[in-house]
Amino acid sequence: MITWFLALPVVVAGFVAVRLVLRRSGRTALWWMVAADAVLVLAATVVLTLALGGGSAQAASTAAQNSGSGSGSAALIGAAIAVAGATIGAGIAVAYTGAAALAALSERPELFGRAMVIVGLAEGIAIYGLVVAVILIGKA
Repeated sequence: MITWFLALPVVVAGFVAVRLVLRRSGRTALWWMVAADAVLVLAATVVLTLALGGGSAQAASTAAQNSGSGSGSAALIGAAIAVAGATIGAGIAVAYTGAAALAALSERPELFGRAMVIVGLAEGIAIYGLVVAVILIGKA
């Protein structure tokens, strides 16, 4: 819990800095932010690879502990990927279907029920990812 209290000011300061940079520079700053995000994703991938790869001593001790049973880290990473992918997909789907639903409702308000069903189906994508994650965590 103390980590959140320490990280929150850093997150807020980063958000404010990004807003100020984007407000002043516009499109050029956006490309710099995308480049910085790409570097951060690459760094996170390297750290994750090193943490999961470990050394031979760590692998030997892990093999001794898990003798016979598979490691649950692969299932947990798969669950994280399932939730992240489904959430991103659902966000994109809701963005397009929600915009189209609002446009249709502005012309014909009687289409409210049909429009909300379509937006709800797009939100269901995230639920499917969550179900897959629960199944994978149960296997771990």
